[in-house]
Amino acid sequence: MAESEHHEPQGFVVHTAPIGLLDDGRDDLTLLWSRVPATVSAVFTRSRFAGPSVVLSRAAAADHQARGVVVLARNANVATGPEGESNALEVRSLAAQALSVPEDELLIASTGVIGRQYPMPRIRDHFKTLSAPGGEGGFEAAARAIMTTDTHAKIVHRTVGDARLVGIAKGVGMIEPDMATLLTFFATDARLDAQEQERIFRRVMDRTFNAVSIDTDTSTSDTAALFANGLAGDVDPRDFEEALYEVSLALVKQIACDGEGASKLIEVRVTGARDDAQAKRVGKAVVNSPLVKTAVHGGDPNWGRVAMAVGKCSDDLDIDQNEVVIRFGEVAVYPPDGGGATDDAVRAAVAEVMSADEVVIGIDLGIEDGSFTVYGCDLSEGYVRLNADYST
Repeated sequence: MAESEHHEPQGFVVHTAPIGLLDDGRDDLTLLWSRVPATVSAVFTRSRFAGPSVVLSRAAAADHQARGVVVLARNANVATGPEGESNALEVRSLAAQALSVPEDELLIASTGVIGRQYPMPRIRDHFKTLSAPGGEGGFEAAARAIMTTDTHAKIVHRTVGDARLVGIAKGVGMIEPDMATLLTFFATDARLDAQEQERIFRRVMDRTFNAVSIDTDTSTSDTAALFANGLAGDVDPRDFEEALYEVSLALVKQIACDGEGASKLIEVRVTGARDDAQAKRVGKAVVNSPLVKTAVHGGDPNWGRVAMAVGKCSDDLDIDQNEVVIRFGEVAVYPPDGGGATDDAVRAAVAEVMSADEVVIGIDLGIEDGSFTVYGCDLSEGYVRLNADYST
């Protein structure tokens, strides 16, 4: 699908503003909505500590009809009890009134520090003066306003026939998705059958956002949603799925590269598995291994870390170490090829692969034809420092 950096989907409006969730002057409130009715597909965290924003949004998206979302960044409003639930309801109500849309057609998302109440007086003061903004567009501002510890805004555009698609995302830590990940929003003026849109969205999420992991920690606030208002008319569903996959994968790679303290992208390609689920499980075991992550960070050609991580999948009794092949880039490291290559030569070749900004690890299990690719990043001193100081 064609990339478009200058054109945004018709009928969508964005409002961002600083309401003082952290008193740093940055925009931390985002309203994104469609001027006309839209269909929505959404997936959310399965955390047992899901915040009230997730609970409200699940209900709002259940009928696949929603006009948009209100997002508050730098405060998760999680583990805040009945007061937090009441505040989430009020924020959504204030946003819906400002936009003149029904409350149950507006999602709400929140991200940031857990256990803190919203500064409701500041939020109320902002909405008292807000009327529905006039101009369309503004997704670049939205991508910036939903950031927390991200180092840069994440946004990708594509065109599909006469329609346009844009995706924005935030997230660099507490990322081990479970049905969704991070805060991720897509808008398109394509017209799709609601059920077909839902199937496409979930397939793409499974292969992209559910394939990224930074630190094995599942967020309490993960939300991903696609809004489609149909103003550009019908599109070929297959073309739309391809475009959505391209946008999602590009965002996933941006997230992995921007992982807290990260300096390298890790891509683990697992093939020859019993099924795709097994391939994903093995890939996650590798990309989540602190020993693999630190080896990649240091450029240490210790490929034994990967063999160890595959071996941790002890319930997968059909994994036979005698059938497994492990590669770094195009360099086969296991089993030994018997071709006379010395251990030093292999280590030198692996070290060269690991010196790149993107490190690709290939694992062929030699069982069937299942496959899956997962994405992550290295682990550095920066991750420890950033999270040690996160709430202070």
